[in-house]
Amino acid sequence: MAIKALDLFQAYTQDKLPREGGYIVSSFLQPNSSYSRYEVIAYSGVKSLYLSEDGLTFQTDGNKLFILAEPPSYAEKHLEPFRRTSKYQIPHRFSEVEILTARNQINVMVSKEPIITYSAFTVLKPQGINFAFIFYNLDDVLDSISAFFEKTLNKEANVPQADAAKATQLIIKGLKKFDVWN
Repeated sequence: MAIKALDLFQAYTQDKLPREGGYIVSSFLQPNSSYSRYEVIAYSGVKSLYLSEDGLTFQTDGNKLFILAEPPSYAEKHLEPFRRTSKYQIPHRFSEVEILTARNQINVMVSKEPIITYSAFTVLKPQGINFAFIFYNLDDVLDSISAFFEKTLNKEANVPQADAAKATQLIIKGLKKFDVWN
């Protein structure tokens, strides 16, 4: 059975990072809170890679999708996501995200359209409870990402299972808009 996903930095050190392309999923979780941010980046045709103290820089174009799970107790939910402090921020206005309100009042926000990064992007090294995974661009990659987000949104962000499945459908809908494979 082919490997479907690996820790991004482990894949880099073991020379298992696919230069032809893949999907990178990074988390930015808050300790002692279900407030969660995720970033999905698709890339293809890497010209070069640079490892630094901060992270791994890919010299190639990429498409990014942002996901935010906001608990009902979050005090600044009235602020546009791009105006929040950096640890709570995604680069979107409310009008630029799909918002799913879960049964337990957690709001899950997903980019309506991917953001294109030209020439290079950097994936930060995960700190604490965070992670960065590379999903190999296999035929069933979207199924793998779907299963991953259903479980992660449920376990890490406390989104009820049925709502996590609905939120994951929004994520997959966004990923299907990526154009790095064209």
